[in-house]
Amino acid sequence: MNPVRKQRLTLAVLVIVAAGVAAGLLTMALQQNMTYLHSPSDVVEGSAPADAMFRLGGVVKEGSVQRKAGTLLVRFEVTDRLQDVPVEFEGMLPDLFREAQSVIARGRMEQGVFRAEEVLAKHDESYMPPEVAEKIAESHAKAAQAKAAQDLAARDMAAQDAPAGNDAAQEAATQLPGDAPGAPAADGGQE
Repeated sequence: MNPVRKQRLTLAVLVIVAAGVAAGLLTMALQQNMTYLHSPSDVVEGSAPADAMFRLGGVVKEGSVQRKAGTLLVRFEVTDRLQDVPVEFEGMLPDLFREAQSVIARGRMEQGVFRAEEVLAKHDESYMPPEVAEKIAESHAKAAQAKAAQDLAARDMAAQDAPAGNDAAQEAATQLPGDAPGAPAADGGQE
């Protein structure tokens, strides 16, 4: 291999290695500065990080705001209408902070309490941050799925408990909500 080719190959390898190192450092920096948004249901389920910063989004629960006299310490609960998470914040709250309003708090969990370093409140009556609305909708969808699974399990248990000769009781136990009694089955009426 002639010296010019050897120099070009060495330079190309160095450029590739430098680009790899730069990409790795950039990825690490972005991951350290990234704070994910979690709903109170996520926090209660344990899917929020236990030892890292994250954002908690939801609605300030009615009747939960407590201020410590003579200090800037405020305690309140953030809810997604399914689960509640206690929050502590020491500092000046935004002017628009109030009960039953959307809020995003940035902080970390410590001994079952979310210690917020920053609290952001929504800016008008009809606005809810899209991330918060999405998390609340996901929590409601999970709750609806869990309820449907419980209803199905209860229906199955009722069908098993019905006497073997009682076809009407078994049909009622296995009937889906919204089905009319005596209507043909969803599989085309074949039984």
